[in-house]
Amino acid sequence: MTEMTARSATAVPDATSDRLLVLAPLLLEANAVRRGLTQPTSQVQRAGMGQARAGKTALASKESSFGAMVVMGTAAALDEDLSPGDLVVATEVTDGTTTVKLPGATMLAGELRRAGLRARAGKLITVSHLIRASERNRLAATGALAADMETLALLGAADGRPSAVIRAVSDTGIGPGMVTGGLAALKSLRAAAAVAEKWAAACAEREVLLAGPRSFCAGVERAIGIVERALERRGAPIYVRKQIVHNKRVVGDLEQRGAIFVDELDEVPDGATVVFSAHGVAPAVRTAAADRGLAVIDATCPLVSKVHAEARRFAREGYTVALIGHAGHEEVEGTLGEAPEATVLVQTAQDVARLSVADDSKVAYLMQTTLAVDEAADVATALRERFPGMRAPGSDDICYATTNRQAAVRAVAAEADLVLVAGSRNSSNSVRLVERSVRAGTPAYLIDGADDIELAWLAGVQRVGLTAGASAPPAVVSEIIEALSGLGTVAVSERVTTTESVQFGLPSEVR
Repeated sequence: MTEMTARSATAVPDATSDRLLVLAPLLLEANAVRRGLTQPTSQVQRAGMGQARAGKTALASKESSFGAMVVMGTAAALDEDLSPGDLVVATEVTDGTTTVKLPGATMLAGELRRAGLRARAGKLITVSHLIRASERNRLAATGALAADMETLALLGAADGRPSAVIRAVSDTGIGPGMVTGGLAALKSLRAAAAVAEKWAAACAEREVLLAGPRSFCAGVERAIGIVERALERRGAPIYVRKQIVHNKRVVGDLEQRGAIFVDELDEVPDGATVVFSAHGVAPAVRTAAADRGLAVIDATCPLVSKVHAEARRFAREGYTVALIGHAGHEEVEGTLGEAPEATVLVQTAQDVARLSVADDSKVAYLMQTTLAVDEAADVATALRERFPGMRAPGSDDICYATTNRQAAVRAVAAEADLVLVAGSRNSSNSVRLVERSVRAGTPAYLIDGADDIELAWLAGVQRVGLTAGASAPPAVVSEIIEALSGLGTVAVSERVTTTESVQFGLPSEVR
């Protein structure tokens, strides 16, 4: 089988870089797309029906002046979840012998969804004739979402320039007939045309600056490993209180393997195994688990456990503990629970000014481990100014991974036009990376994956900084780079500010 990747191989000439060429097989399809275009430089060409005509069009179009190309038209659905008017953005196109990969399809599909359209990214198969009902199951078994008769041949027109495929479902084999389905498909093609132009405007050669270190820290690797080991040794289901780490991809992967995530212990059956997340829990949660007879495996990050131990020690010694952190974060809730009578949360310097303590000489402070270093320092400074004799933790509470990733993102932000941070919205350390870049003067966005990238962010951007929060899988970074390569050639370089070698052992329950 021949496999190719459709991406920019050479620089796109300046004179044509803003021109989008749309190839649509049928006149109705071409007219629908044309009515949806907004840019005078965009061109629509009718390609003709079937592989033979498409091949001739591709050969002639190869010499045309354009910077990016999109194949747009209708298709027959092979996936039963698709409905007339749904859009299929091809991740790859095959005829069973030759396959063309299309990096960035998930990014384009995400943009279409943000525009209010129903879009999925997946495999497209090009066939030689209108498919018959008896063929649908066989073609669906290849993993293709939809089938058409021209796309593979038409992609040859790109000739190394960025290309994409948007096919609208006109025929599902059930329900509405070809006429009704065709009208829905043409309506979707018209609506998708402006998004295709937005995609073309984002196409360019780029440099990606990778921040190092990035992605998983030792505490996250340990927590994920605990759940994986528990599933292997004890079998599914394994219950996890809260998200094991704050990342949608990680949680989703573990759910598929048999982990069940719950908010509170009353959702866990008596006698079951429950894992406490990396963020830690208050003593009251441990007591409740023991009272229920639950088999507990503690995945609390050792650096969070250190903060808990400091809170207990300061409280025993009669100190008021000022905990610098963010209200509602699971780590903060756990730390507050260690000594609730002696601990008070301070989030800003204004909170420090309002702080009331029994004895000004008996004040200590602790920090949430995932704070922005400079933000936390400002609050700590305010505390020291008000309480000169204040006690500090024995060593920095902000964990090494948080500090290292913030230093690394600052390094790439200094060179980049834009910074992308892979991480979930409830990940404190990931949010802090975005804030650090913005404070350095470089726009930054938090994304769970490539489909969250808005194409408008990339228009005119030549250097993209890329990092990932401590709870984001390394694979997400590779996927983002691959998606960006669908917009043009990507040169990748790394900016390493430090090398990490920290490792944490697993608890006895899973060793």
